[in-house]
Amino acid sequence: MPTEHQNSFDAGWNANFDEVFSTLPELINFPEFDGLYPAADNAVYTTSVVLWMLTYQRLSPDSTLEAAVKRLAQDNPVLLPKNKRVSDATLSKNTSGYSRARSRLPEDATTQFVARVSQSIIEASPPSHHGRRLFLIDSTTITLAPEEELQERYPPATNQYGEGVWPVAQLVVAHEIARGAAMNPSQGAMYGEKAVSETALIGECLEQLPQGSIVMADAGYGIFSVAHQIHERGLEFLLRMTKARFGSLRRKATLVDSGENWSTWSHRWTPSAKERKTHPEFADDAAVDVYLHEITVTPKLTLLLCTTGSDTAEEAAELYKKRYDDEVDIRNIKVVLDTENIRARSVSMFHKELFMSMVGYNLVVQFRRQAAQCIKESPRRLSFKRVWTTFRTFLLSQTFTEPAEWRAAYDRALKYATQDKLPNRPGQSYPRAAYQRRPKSQQYEKREDRRKKPK
Repeated sequence: MPTEHQNSFDAGWNANFDEVFSTLPELINFPEFDGLYPAADNAVYTTSVVLWMLTYQRLSPDSTLEAAVKRLAQDNPVLLPKNKRVSDATLSKNTSGYSRARSRLPEDATTQFVARVSQSIIEASPPSHHGRRLFLIDSTTITLAPEEELQERYPPATNQYGEGVWPVAQLVVAHEIARGAAMNPSQGAMYGEKAVSETALIGECLEQLPQGSIVMADAGYGIFSVAHQIHERGLEFLLRMTKARFGSLRRKATLVDSGENWSTWSHRWTPSAKERKTHPEFADDAAVDVYLHEITVTPKLTLLLCTTGSDTAEEAAELYKKRYDDEVDIRNIKVVLDTENIRARSVSMFHKELFMSMVGYNLVVQFRRQAAQCIKESPRRLSFKRVWTTFRTFLLSQTFTEPAEWRAAYDRALKYATQDKLPNRPGQSYPRAAYQRRPKSQQYEKREDRRKKPK
């Protein structure tokens, strides 16, 4: 006999099924991109088709170009253009056509695609903190294929033994806290003469955020140039600071209030002489009015926070707890979706696969949000990895020729996803710990630099 919870679930699901079913196509409105980035009149691999296939590959990282082409022929999605080769089922299974279409696809098409998907997901939910959206910003690195073009753009790391072979790209990603949706990542070289710092890459992320949003980041971003950049874009910030930098500001600040485990100061933050030298673009009157919060969490942990918001010290500390969600989100992108193993052979293709990885991630985030709505839980109450497994098992591993079949499969997948909850262990706390670096199978000796042109 069905339980009361099951009856309420079924009633809510049946009443809103059409709305939920239409959400996914709305997020990935492929055909509109054909108008923005048109292909040849007789092309089968149009912009929308290539985007569809790239999305499929990033959601199934073990899928080759051949698998994607055969999946296209098997699924025969409605976005395929009217073409005799399609209608007569004579479309070649050779991957060369798809490979060339991937290469021709403009990078801008993929960046716009990520922006549309993430924006749709974010706008589907209300702001999470006092009517404002909260975004977490953090950086990470990924290694790329040992190709000469990639090594030129993203030089490998070096150590006492010489230069490595794996190009290393640095990424800075913004996540919306309520749903975990990822924005377009900004990227640059981690090493070499053209290395770009994570603080320099943050500007591209800030351009994507809605006015009035709150930006939260760790101590690596707790510097004046970042704070000023955020403030100039009409955003608020909550930044953790190093002990030395916080102490330098606090000495010039005015104590506002204090409690048993916290103190708050107000301060007009201005750039130092060194910062003005490295950032000559600062105006003479460049300054940001901030509050400095010092909160003793445990005898071994004291939070040093700087903010333009009006939250109390205790509220700011509670809000900063969400900062660790970003590390989980980045792990999901890199490890669960296997983005850290992109093996594109050119810079352009790496960018496209990276951006489409964000689309795949955001689609799973959206699926998790819908499952959480069905049981009136927070999306983060559900395990991303388990929801992703459900998504792949029920929706990507089968072919549906009729809308009714897709509806039934989507219904079943969502019901299974509602069971993909994280363990509920109230009161348990685990100290943060650094994982040991992966052991190297062998050291490498200094090689001749292939990037140097012969004289």
